[in-house]
Amino acid sequence: MDPASPRNSVTPPSPRPTAEHTRRLATLAAPIVLTQLGTMALGVVDTVMVGHLGVHELDAAALGNAWLFGTILFGMGVMLGLDPIITQAFGAGDGRRLALALQRGIVIALITSLPLAASWTVTGQALRAFGQEPELTYAAQAYVWVQIPSIAPFLIYFALRSYLQGRRIVAPALWVMALANAFNVLANWALIWGHLGLPAMGLEGAGIATAMTRALLCLATAAWIWAFRLHKDAWIPWSREVLSPAGLKEILAFGLPIGLQFGLEGGAFEIATLLAGLLGTQDLAAHAIALNLASLAFMVPLGISMAVTTTVGNFVGQHKFAEAQRSAWVGLVLGVGVMAVSAVIFTGLRYELPALYTDDVGVINLAASVLPIAAAFQ
Repeated sequence: MDPASPRNSVTPPSPRPTAEHTRRLATLAAPIVLTQLGTMALGVVDTVMVGHLGVHELDAAALGNAWLFGTILFGMGVMLGLDPIITQAFGAGDGRRLALALQRGIVIALITSLPLAASWTVTGQALRAFGQEPELTYAAQAYVWVQIPSIAPFLIYFALRSYLQGRRIVAPALWVMALANAFNVLANWALIWGHLGLPAMGLEGAGIATAMTRALLCLATAAWIWAFRLHKDAWIPWSREVLSPAGLKEILAFGLPIGLQFGLEGGAFEIATLLAGLLGTQDLAAHAIALNLASLAFMVPLGISMAVTTTVGNFVGQHKFAEAQRSAWVGLVLGVGVMAVSAVIFTGLRYELPALYTDDVGVINLAASVLPIAAAFQ
C-alpha cells in the first residue's frame, strides 16, 4: 500500500496478469456476493412466508415493497458515496480520513432517513393514487408503517459495512448477515403465525420481523467492530469537524447521483409492479415472484461491482492506475458471465422456482410465462 516511488512514477511497474486480478477479485467478491444474497434473502423469506398466507397477503406485501424499495434504494445509493472515499483513504494509509468518512456517513444516514420515513407514512395514499385496490393498499400501509423505525439503523449498517469493506474486511458482514437471516426466519415464523407465545399478526408481523432484523444488522455489525477492535488505526474521537459542510458535501457529491440512479432504476421496476396490480391479483403475485427472483440474481453482479469498487479505489489511493483499470475490466467480464448463468437458470427452472413461493397453480403458470422475459434482460 506504499505510494508509488519517484522511480515508479517515471517507469511504472507492469500491471498484474489478468489471471491474478481475476483470482484476487473473486476472493474478495465471494463473501461480498454472499452478503448481498443474504440481504436480498431477507425479502425473499418475507415473500415466501407471506405467500403461504394467501394471494391477498402476497399482493399487499408486493405493493408495500414496491413503494418501500423504490424509496429506500435512493438512501442505499447515497450511502455508497462513502465507497470511493474509504477505499482511496485505505489505499493511501490515511486512518484519520477513514474515521471521518464513517462518522460523516452516519450523520448522512440519519439525515437521509427523515425524508424516507416521511414517504413511508403516505404509502397507502400513494398506492391508491396509482389506482390500486383500497383493501390491498390499507394492508400494504400497515406492512410498511411498522418498518419506519428501521430506516436509520439500516442506512447506518450500510455505512459500517462500507467502512469495513473498503479496507478489505468482509467476513464480519457475511457472518452478521447469516445471523440476521436466521433471526428473520424465526421472527417471521413467530410473528406471522403466532408462536413462542406471541399473537398471530399475519402480514403486519412480517413487517415487524423485517424491522427488527434491520436493527439487528446495525447493532451486530457495530458490536463486532468494537469487540474485535476493527476500528484500530482508523478511528478518531467525534468532533465538530464531522459536520464540516465540505466533508459532507464530498460524500454527497458521489452519493446523490448514485442514489438518483438507484431510485430511478428501481422505480422503473416498481412502477411495473404497480401496473401489474391493475391487471388482477394473480397477475400481481406472478409479477412479484418474477421480480423477486430477478432482484435476487442481480445481487451477484452487484456484489462483484462492490468488490471492484474496493480494488479500484485501493489502487487509485496507491496511484496504481493501470492496475485499477485492469481490475475494472475483469469485474465487467465476471458480471456478464454470472448473469448469463442466471438467465439459463430462469429459463430451465421457470416452473420450479415460482412453486417455492406459492401453491396457487394459476400464479405459478403466470410466473413461469414471465421468467423467460426476466432471463432475457439478465
